[in-house]
Amino acid sequence: MIQESELIINPDGTIFHLHLKPNQIADTILLVGDPGRVDMIASFFDKIEHKVQNREFKTVTGWYKNRHLSVVATGIGTDNIDIVVNELDALVNIDMNTRKLKDEITCLNLIRLGTSGSLRENIPVNSFVISEKSIGFDGLLNFYEGRDIVSDLEFEQSLLYHTQWRKLLSKPYVVDCSKELFDIISGDQTISGINISAPGFYGPQGRVLRLPLADPNLNEKIESFEFLGKKITNFEMESSAIYGLSKLLGHEALTICLIIANRITGQVNENYQPQMKIMIQYVLDKLAEEV
Repeated sequence: MIQESELIINPDGTIFHLHLKPNQIADTILLVGDPGRVDMIASFFDKIEHKVQNREFKTVTGWYKNRHLSVVATGIGTDNIDIVVNELDALVNIDMNTRKLKDEITCLNLIRLGTSGSLRENIPVNSFVISEKSIGFDGLLNFYEGRDIVSDLEFEQSLLYHTQWRKLLSKPYVVDCSKELFDIISGDQTISGINISAPGFYGPQGRVLRLPLADPNLNEKIESFEFLGKKITNFEMESSAIYGLSKLLGHEALTICLIIANRITGQVNENYQPQMKIMIQYVLDKLAEEV
């Protein structure tokens, strides 16, 4: 039995951070950083069953055509993803009454719809990029047993060597997306890539305001890196933890991001919401086709 201090359940029977009960989520869950994007996605739903919010964690569960879906806002960063993915898994794979693991594991589909910055001149603003692999600069997965089993170790070693990785930084990990979800979501409107999940928006992504960088050439090294013909395409801040934790827990995971800035050309789309709606519609229709 899992101790109360390890799995905290609120007095109303909901799980600690998400304030959800097991019957309030679907097996396919769309993850977004911005709580405001939950309402944007839910506006496409034909029927809404459940709404709840605690802090930045906002959830709406409902139906789009014949597909049962939940949308969960995670907030920014892989630290929040650690909370969200573990609590979603607990809701379906731990008995909330007995605090015991269930005999049969339920597999969730976790699909992140996010925003991102391109590191390639040929991936312009407003592109939809699906991450075949996600590189974690955050170090989160290194706290869990089995990280080597789910990681692409050859890719990791090649990246460490190429970038002359500083020992003071967390060791990167590299995890593949779900091939099943990739086959469902990818299409003529999407670009396949490899993202980096950075543990910050400024220094960890090579931005300089008043603080100088420990390695001012890191972005140049990232841009020149290539492994088996694949190059790193974009920065964001959550995918690596979603991919890594999902692999360890037995879930399917995928990230698709709208490119809102190109770090090479300097182009930015500050008014990206209309294009985000187009990407949301695209993903929802792809999921509905699979029912």
